[in-house]
Amino acid sequence: MPSIKIGLIGYGGIGRVHAAAYRAIPFHYGLPADSVQIAAVATTREATARAAADEIGCDHYSADYRELLARADINAIDICTPNNSHHEIALAAAAKGKHIYCEKPLAMDESEAIEMTEAAQAAGVKAQLTFNFRFFPALERARQLMAEGFCGRVFSFRGRYHRSSYISADKAMSWRLQREVTGGGALFDLGSHILDLLYFLLGDFAAVNATLDTLIKQRPIAPGHSETAAVEVDDIALLQARLVDGALGTVEISRMGTGATNDVALEIFGDKGAIRFDLAEPAWLQVYDTREDSHTRGFRKIETVGRYAGQRAPDWSMPPGFMRAHAECQYQFIRAIWDDTRPAPSFADGLHIQRIMAAAESSSARGGWVEVAS
Repeated sequence: MPSIKIGLIGYGGIGRVHAAAYRAIPFHYGLPADSVQIAAVATTREATARAAADEIGCDHYSADYRELLARADINAIDICTPNNSHHEIALAAAAKGKHIYCEKPLAMDESEAIEMTEAAQAAGVKAQLTFNFRFFPALERARQLMAEGFCGRVFSFRGRYHRSSYISADKAMSWRLQREVTGGGALFDLGSHILDLLYFLLGDFAAVNATLDTLIKQRPIAPGHSETAAVEVDDIALLQARLVDGALGTVEISRMGTGATNDVALEIFGDKGAIRFDLAEPAWLQVYDTREDSHTRGFRKIETVGRYAGQRAPDWSMPPGFMRAHAECQYQFIRAIWDDTRPAPSFADGLHIQRIMAAAESSSARGGWVEVAS
């Protein structure tokens, strides 16, 4: 298999996560060390780009991402920048024939997401989104069970993603709180993840009825400052949702969940069975089967642990973690390039999530149910 050379664009917290995950892939799958490499890194300043290259161990760095796209040795680029730059970088990468791996959410709005999806398709490049939560074995097992009809007809579902990262009114403004940079707040930041998991397991959304709110409307412009600025993105998003097949559900998204660190959970209820997943127990999936004997029937835990196909290390008995899920998402992108297969989650998947979020914002603004664009 040919070596994949990656140009990493952006090196904040998530850039470091991606860099560490790429480095881990050869160890997980017994591949040569040079099979997956970051060949160059770009940030917005030369000093930070140089420091990033030193950490990663690559020779090339730049303060202009276009220099990475011009390099003949780079096969793929990884976009780890704020949301308002995804569109520009992805279009430029597609024009240069580079495969694209992009952090979520895909874009600032639906129109950008459409352009990005169409550009990648027209260029014939692989284009994948970072919806890394899909790659916990428990959720892959849940998808298999759903495909086999374990739950039967799905009546309803629930999903939540809570963090407590913004509960203090003293927390200063940052790019994640600026609509012109992010496109949205908790809905975009956290909601894109939990909406994708429900979509991954249950299929397309048809309509939503949503309420979005900003609970702390003014924040210091910088740490320690008395001057404040208006917060223009949502802190919390509460959705009722109807799927194309008619199933109804609720989705809770909040960056104001006091006591929550990374609280991701979902439940699916059908006439034949039910499924539960909680990120606090990532090695297990809970299932309920109505076909079992009524005297002993109840929710039970299925052992999924670290069952990744083809993994060499760590062994299957080790529980998976956040970094391992990122590495698997990135590995599947690399495999799609090697095997010339359709990557998943694809930009088309990201576009559907973008459309759900757009419908939720519209519903919150005007009230009532809003259909999700098809």
